[in-house]
Amino acid sequence: MVHADLHAHTTASDGSMTLAELPAAARAAGVAVVAITDHDRPHPELEGPVTEREGVTLVRGIELRVDSAEGAVDLLGYGVRTTPELEGLVERIQGDRIERGREIIRRVEGLLGVELDLAPAAGLGRPHIARAIAEHPESGYDYEEAFAELIGADCPCYVPREIPGFERGVEVLNGSCSLVGLAHPFRYPDPEAALSLTDELDCVERHYPYGRSVDTDLLDRAIEEYGLLATGGSDAHDDRLGRAGLSEEEYRAIQERLP
Repeated sequence: MVHADLHAHTTASDGSMTLAELPAAARAAGVAVVAITDHDRPHPELEGPVTEREGVTLVRGIELRVDSAEGAVDLLGYGVRTTPELEGLVERIQGDRIERGREIIRRVEGLLGVELDLAPAAGLGRPHIARAIAEHPESGYDYEEAFAELIGADCPCYVPREIPGFERGVEVLNGSCSLVGLAHPFRYPDPEAALSLTDELDCVERHYPYGRSVDTDLLDRAIEEYGLLATGGSDAHDDRLGRAGLSEEEYRAIQERLP
């Protein structure tokens, strides 16, 4: 039974679930704790690092994409407090997201001859654009095809984004979060190399719905070698929470580090 799902997204980034809908989704899944880890920004409506809504504990988190020597990786920060450094970094990243989104939309509309009715705004990501494309049947692309053929890497409408470096990302998150960890290590081309980065972190996402078998021995060796805490979550972009996460006993070690 999953007690704590520590990786979930809302409409503040590219999720489909609003903050108001989240407690009911958590209760339906039997989940007592949810970390809201929207991409590149803490949820703006969460009042503090740890709050409670309708009987569900909400941990204010963030998933931050950074550029490391091992390639781009995602960091998860938990128990986020507002600091000038984090605010400045988030503002720069969101500004880049807006301009990047504007250019991708322009390219898609020019290529397909459709109007997506999608305004660039904070939190905009490619999933929003893919959904908008899929809502136009005349485009000839569904959601997956939009990514695979239009807006994915090396596709005609793709625009790269600027991301902070690993050291800068860790520095800012360490100054604003109670815990900083590596997300989904087996989603990177070289998991072992990605795991080597955790020597500078507090935790690593051990439980994750990859949909395939992974080398948990490699992961557990990193946890032991670097003295990491194990986290876990479903990476939900919809309302299906609890597909992965921590038991109540496992969560206690995380809870002790949160405000």
